[in-house]
Amino acid sequence: MTEERSGAGEPVDSVLGALADPTRRRLLDLLAARGEVTATSLAAEVPVSRQAVVKHLAILDAAGLVTGRRAGREVRYSVRPAALDATARWMASLASEWDRRLASVKRLAEAAEAADRDTHNGS
Repeated sequence: MTEERSGAGEPVDSVLGALADPTRRRLLDLLAARGEVTATSLAAEVPVSRQAVVKHLAILDAAGLVTGRRAGREVRYSVRPAALDATARWMASLASEWDRRLASVKRLAEAAEAADRDTHNGS
């Protein structure tokens, strides 16, 4: 099952692309654990500069995974789970399709094995 057939398309691509980077996954984990957090607070938790954190957050924002809310002079970021939920549903659908295909292959292999046994047992 492809993304196009499932209707997921570009949002799934954006989410998977954003999650491909370990720093962005760490930032998402930190946001999920702490709620609203500034880029400065996040930078203290990862081995990159605040400017790099802001760039990573922009990618996460473009993928729909986080949102920024201005509070005075700072921007507070928080997780937006909808895009991640949609991607998880797509992945579950894909896994289900593969499970169905593998079960079909297993049935065929078992049928061939049984036929082979029957042939060798003189049936």
